[in-house]
Amino acid sequence: MQFALLVETARKVASRGARKSKQEALANLLRSTPEELIRPAVAMLSGELPTGRLGIGYAGVRNASAAIASQDQEQSDGRDAAEQSELSVSDVLERLAAIASTSGRGSKAIKNELLVALLSSASADERDFLCRLLLGELRQGALAGVMVEALGQAADVSRANVRRAVMLSGDLPAVAEAAFGGGDLALRGFRLEIFRPLQPMLASPVEDLTAAEARCVTTATSLDRKNLVEDEADATQIWKRVSLEPKIDGARVQVHRQGDQVRVYSRQLNDVSRSVPEVVELALSWDCEAAVVDGECYAVTDGGTIRPFQETMRRFGRKQNVKQLREQLPLHSRFFDCLYRDDHDLVDSPYAERRATLEDLVGEAAIPRLLVGSLAEAESCLELALEQGHEGLMAKMNESSYEAGSRGFAWLKVKPAHTLDLVVLAAEWGSGRREGWLSNLHLGARDDKTGELVMLGKTFKGLTDETLTWQTEKLLALETSRTQWVVHVEPRLVVEIAFNNIQASPHYPAGMALRFARVKRYRKDKDPSSASTLDEVRAHFERDHGAG
Repeated sequence: MQFALLVETARKVASRGARKSKQEALANLLRSTPEELIRPAVAMLSGELPTGRLGIGYAGVRNASAAIASQDQEQSDGRDAAEQSELSVSDVLERLAAIASTSGRGSKAIKNELLVALLSSASADERDFLCRLLLGELRQGALAGVMVEALGQAADVSRANVRRAVMLSGDLPAVAEAAFGGGDLALRGFRLEIFRPLQPMLASPVEDLTAAEARCVTTATSLDRKNLVEDEADATQIWKRVSLEPKIDGARVQVHRQGDQVRVYSRQLNDVSRSVPEVVELALSWDCEAAVVDGECYAVTDGGTIRPFQETMRRFGRKQNVKQLREQLPLHSRFFDCLYRDDHDLVDSPYAERRATLEDLVGEAAIPRLLVGSLAEAESCLELALEQGHEGLMAKMNESSYEAGSRGFAWLKVKPAHTLDLVVLAAEWGSGRREGWLSNLHLGARDDKTGELVMLGKTFKGLTDETLTWQTEKLLALETSRTQWVVHVEPRLVVEIAFNNIQASPHYPAGMALRFARVKRYRKDKDPSSASTLDEVRAHFERDHGAG
């Protein structure tokens, strides 16, 4: 199977707006894909490296790509790489595997040579696809929702079975392989298994509790219709169907126990058990033979206040000197869901039932569940949570099942956002459906002491198509220089940025960076002289870290 066919399909998926059209393009490719290549093809179309990490960094990929582009320009015969590419999918897999398996002294240079050789064999379109794949920038829409439908269509299997298999395994390529290799029977074989982590259920953000109330009414009505309840949900009664929990600024963990064996998985499903012995010890104290629970880990100050997220993350991934770091930065755990206990699979059970099982299992380690009867009472809970140093509240429908890997509306997170007016310093060209637009903004604040603009981070979130079109035109008119991916501009545009907090960062000159930044609007009424200052940013930072 020619690699160009896969790349062309990815281009079609990225350029087509209609969901059905994307599904058809994927289904057509999958039907013509040899069974042994289904798994890696689905991985690459979904932006995943089928060989795992290659051990080549951002700079290495960019340098290799630039070197090949320079060679093409210098060739006197005018060779068109697009016409001469003979790469097959199998060729690409073999070459990526060779790069990934190279290790030892001198391996970095060898890896770079192998990468240059691969890119030299590729057409311009194939090279672009490979570079984006290697850099994790391949966002072309062929992800879970669209791919699930395409798999069902191409393999002639139940879409519901595909969705459930993906939910339980978190492994779209493996599900694709099962769908084509064994059909519905193989898909129904996916079960919640101890020590095979699930993709975590995610919450949708809302601006405030009024918005949460409206969303809960809509979700409850949908649940009622599914259960053939005639009456629509009542806003005055909706809070009786909702559980509230403090939103802790911790690291998401999924804990699996079978007998005296415990494994702890991170949000990315990495096994971090060796780094968090406190969690392992706590799980071994539970009265059960087997369990799977979902929760948060966090570090605290001597006074008991939760430390900022990035300090907690110092504990994750550490395999050396864990005992010493544990003494310096002890972890606490609180849990909010139970998916399995002693042969009882609870994934499809209502949240209220899962919560009751959780409380019986972990006791005081359960995050407090707050039950209210009105919006006013919910507002009081939010105020209390913020006073206690939490990020906000979670609102969860009591009747909802656990939708692994999904960001639906059965779970909502209510977190007041801060804003700053920052100056656009540069922008990166978008990919996928944003190709041709300047998307990822480089943001800076004024340093009153020097008069310079200091970069604090980047964001591409919150941008509508209309805003993307407008800002691309404006930024190109302000262009001062560019590289292959970045356009640097005169610092003239001011944009209002919402963010959750300020974290310490060694990657930016001020030692600080925005966390979860997103664009609210352009401030056409402001110029850079009236933008937020570095002192304002530092004040936010000190408030976030004042308890440290």
